[in-house]
Amino acid sequence: MTSTVNPDYWALLGVTPGCDSEQLKKAFRREARRWHPDLNGNDLHAEERFKLVNEAYAVLSDPRKRLAWENVINSSYNISRDPFEEGFPAFDEYINFILGTNSSDHQIEEELDGELEDELEDELEDGLEDELEEDRGDRRFNWPTKSSPSPPPIQVEGDIETLIKLSPEEALYGTSVELELIDGTFVEVDTPPLAGDGWRLRLAGLAPGGGDHFLHLQVITEEGLRIDGLRVLYKLELFPPDAALGCAVDLPTLSGPVTLQVPPGSSSGRLLRLRGRGLELDGRKGDQFVEIVIVIPTELNDAERALYQRLQEISLDPEDI
Repeated sequence: MTSTVNPDYWALLGVTPGCDSEQLKKAFRREARRWHPDLNGNDLHAEERFKLVNEAYAVLSDPRKRLAWENVINSSYNISRDPFEEGFPAFDEYINFILGTNSSDHQIEEELDGELEDELEDELEDGLEDELEEDRGDRRFNWPTKSSPSPPPIQVEGDIETLIKLSPEEALYGTSVELELIDGTFVEVDTPPLAGDGWRLRLAGLAPGGGDHFLHLQVITEEGLRIDGLRVLYKLELFPPDAALGCAVDLPTLSGPVTLQVPPGSSSGRLLRLRGRGLELDGRKGDQFVEIVIVIPTELNDAERALYQRLQEISLDPEDI
């Protein structure tokens, strides 16, 4: 079986003509992953597109095959395609079209003699199907017809991130989340058990252009308790006097409020542990960690300002007490 059309291999891989080998390999890996039949069970055209992607890489990665393919494309381009269908070309291109000349065609003809060109054309048309055929029984690739347009280039638009809010129980045991993609497709994603606030789950190749779609998990209670596996994290804001002298503070936990005794001389970043106040799973129980954060009042009255000034003087000259 031979192909009746010449697909645009550059467009199939979403790269610009003449890109280097590293760009070509990267594009091939991206498109092969995107169209692999095992990852597109509901897409009837995925297998056909996957084989075209492999065919495109087999030709473009081989200099001799690519040169033969470009010669075939250029020789049929002026016959079958309106050169102005996408707008007017540059002046030099317009003159070449009117006069029937094309410098790139002459260059290719000079680089290939007639015998080599015929050999490579036969290999391109008759040999690629056998080279790219997969072990799928007697099922073979159905080549596109003349009326089938070449697939449009796929533009990489970058990665996408979606915020997913979970309850502590959903984060602990895992849950199913239904996600709507930009193209309107709905996918169901299972979050892992023992997930935590701030986790990012990567859905490879689901963003437009082959990018990745990330799910940013948010697991925070209304009281500000952050979940991280079995642990619970909480930031406790204290004014400088309370942190310096110590104090008793009521703070939330998953099982209700408790009173925490903050030791004197607690600096920002200090962690205090409440044992057994985390989540429990399979006989394991986590702890709650309280992080001290010292905050400064945005506005001070006269008395407070005088006290801070006195404290500053003492810290600069301890003998002045």
